[in-house]
Amino acid sequence: MLRRFCSFRCCSPVASSPYEGAGAATTATAATNGYARLDEAGIAQIKASKSARLDMTSGQLTKESVGLESGTSQAPDVLMRDGMMELIIEGPTGTVRAHTDRLRFNGMNNGPDFSQVTYFLTARSLEDFTALLRDGVDRYGIPGESAERWIESISSRPEDKGDFALEPGTSTGLDVIYDLRYDGTKDVQVIIVHVTRLTGSDPKLQQAQTRTVTHLFEDE
Repeated sequence: MLRRFCSFRCCSPVASSPYEGAGAATTATAATNGYARLDEAGIAQIKASKSARLDMTSGQLTKESVGLESGTSQAPDVLMRDGMMELIIEGPTGTVRAHTDRLRFNGMNNGPDFSQVTYFLTARSLEDFTALLRDGVDRYGIPGESAERWIESISSRPEDKGDFALEPGTSTGLDVIYDLRYDGTKDVQVIIVHVTRLTGSDPKLQQAQTRTVTHLFEDE
């Protein structure tokens, strides 16, 4: 099943600051076990090492696990201006792996967890774009029938434009959503990947997730 989301400007997303939560309190003992920190020093380290490893084995990403204070409202943003970073997200039953130049965290709440981790995949041709999509089907359990239906549709009109989010893959124990941003008139195509806790078949949770996906980027 395909779900249509509101469009936004995302082909080359640029943040005004690499860390929107600068100055917030951090915990002194968090993220000392090889996992990434998201305070200013931690983000600098991610950029220097070009790698980020996150612990979502509990099914969610806590703010304390990345060196931030539980309950603080923040949306850290890691933008690589030179090359790509390797991203590893360890889930309850599998691992999300990617190379990306941007990583965002939606923590604009007073709770202990981030509601969403988002990263960006890019391709310079329809062939490469569909290869990324099929890779997501194989890796994360995104429904293959829906993916192939979208590929067949866009392949018949490669100059068209289409924004769709496929149903999530759940094989890692997390929801992995591929939000497809295709525009045949542009040189670079984008897949926005959202990683969240499992929502299952609960329509209220899925609706809330849809609103988060839409609103998180509409001001870009």
